Amino acid sequence: MITLLALGPSVDVTYLVDEFFEGGTFRPTAVYRAAGGKAVNAARAAVTMRADVAVVAPLGGSAGQFMLDDAVAAGIRLVPVWATAETRTCISISSAASGLLTELYEQPSAISGDELARLHEVADGLLAERPGWFAISGGIPASVPIGDLGALIELAHSRGNRVAVDSHGPALAAALVAGPELLKVNRAEAAEALGIEPQADAFDGVFGMAERLRAITGGTVVITDGVAGSYAVDERGRQRAEWSGDFGRYPVGSGDSYLGGLLASLDAGRTLTDSLRLAAGCATANALVPGAGRFAELDARAIADEVVVS
Repeated sequence: MITLLALGPSVDVTYLVDEFFEGGTFRPTAVYRAAGGKAVNAARAAVTMRADVAVVAPLGGSAGQFMLDDAVAAGIRLVPVWATAETRTCISISSAASGLLTELYEQPSAISGDELARLHEVADGLLAERPGWFAISGGIPASVPIGDLGALIELAHSRGNRVAVDSHGPALAAALVAGPELLKVNRAEAAEALGIEPQADAFDGVFGMAERLRAITGGTVVITDGVAGSYAVDERGRQRAEWSGDFGRYPVGSGDSYLGGLLASLDAGRTLTDSLRLAAGCATANALVPGAGRFAELDARAIADEVVVS
């Protein structure tokens, strides 16, 4: 079972336009709206791969109600903690002419102290009845104390759950010392957590960062690096996953889909090697179509079969 905490949920809106440039007026050729934010995107991907998933999220206003309705329609068990602040909206604009993606992301909506306490309470209840993985994914609202991720990790460990973290910034640095069993970050986030510049050497540099992070967490560390693939370090050593096919032009949510596929595979008892393949398959399948985490299971598995792990 996989339980995710979404501290920064959002309504994700994707506009497809023929062209886009600053200062213009454009008519979208298609619009996609969905419950989103990193944790919800990861949950959608994991559900696509047939995992048993639940998500706890603070939701507010009409946007929060839309999120709840859309998640239920997608087969996601979303457990809301109703909050005062309206749930944010994040916008992506994909230009057919340039192939470029423009992203406008609101900051995560504020959470009060009482609402945060309620989130802890609801998460604890789910963890008590759902053994398996607890994942904290996404940005942390400025109103949430930096050390809160560490407290949540300790809560999950006290219930016997393994913990996965995919976040960034000061909150991530504080969470590392709590010892999550799985850390999944991208290359820039890894460098930020270590207080260094991203290395020029994409091979030894990324593996070096992964090993330094593992020295802090004691768990498995996976660093994604876009089309260059992903790098993993665990107690058995280094592994790199690569794929050389079509990478798609809709990357929003690919990192989240990677996490969802990775957790779905690990939760099913598969090896890290097989899980890296499925994670890459989910991330790539996500980028082939608009809308975060809205890929087909068969596409993800077909790509995963072609992923090379060395």
